[in-house]
Amino acid sequence: MAHPSQLGLQDAASPVMEELLHFHDHALMIVFLISTLVLYILVAMVSTKLTNKYILDSQEIEIVWTILPAIILILIALPSLRILYLMDEINDPHLTIKAMGHQWYWSYEYTDYEDLGFDSYMIPTQDLVPGQFRLLETDHRMVVPMESPVRILVSAEDVLHSWAVPALGVKMDAVPGRLNQTAFITSRPGVFYGQCSEICGANHSFMPIVVEAVPLEHFENWSSLMIEDN
Repeated sequence: MAHPSQLGLQDAASPVMEELLHFHDHALMIVFLISTLVLYILVAMVSTKLTNKYILDSQEIEIVWTILPAIILILIALPSLRILYLMDEINDPHLTIKAMGHQWYWSYEYTDYEDLGFDSYMIPTQDLVPGQFRLLETDHRMVVPMESPVRILVSAEDVLHSWAVPALGVKMDAVPGRLNQTAFITSRPGVFYGQCSEICGANHSFMPIVVEAVPLEHFENWSSLMIEDN
């Protein structure tokens, strides 16, 4: 999860987020090189008194500074489009979960099971135990099997919400009356935190998301216990 004074993105926990991190570094390097070139030109123009009439009026230079930005934009657009299609790709999910946004909590339904669903409320500050994070921990975590494609169906009961987990590279708007879908694969076990990313009212910042990725055997044991409790 994020920590104070963190400048970069969170560590990737899914293949899509790894691709997003690589694209971020790729685009940032291009921006850094362009900024360096522009700064050098500004300093050179201010600090020197020499002028060259061939630079002031040159078709060759105009052709270069027209074509070069187009090439740079292509170098950014192609990997961006590739990742965009990867994020929308949903192939044979092993598990489907419906996440419903409410004011102000999330409810989850495991649609592959007959009776497996629960509400997920934020744990109040006074009820936290050592090791839990304030405003991020919930009383019921969304448990998923690791290294398995998981499809999330996202909707809302009342107003606009947004189901987002940065470490998984997932962010999907929850719209009342509309069913949106996204998917992810957790590449390692762990607990990943997110929050509603839509300004949905007074308690917008108090409806966190906690995804716990566990091995398949542990997930089957957990689902059996949850069904028995229900």
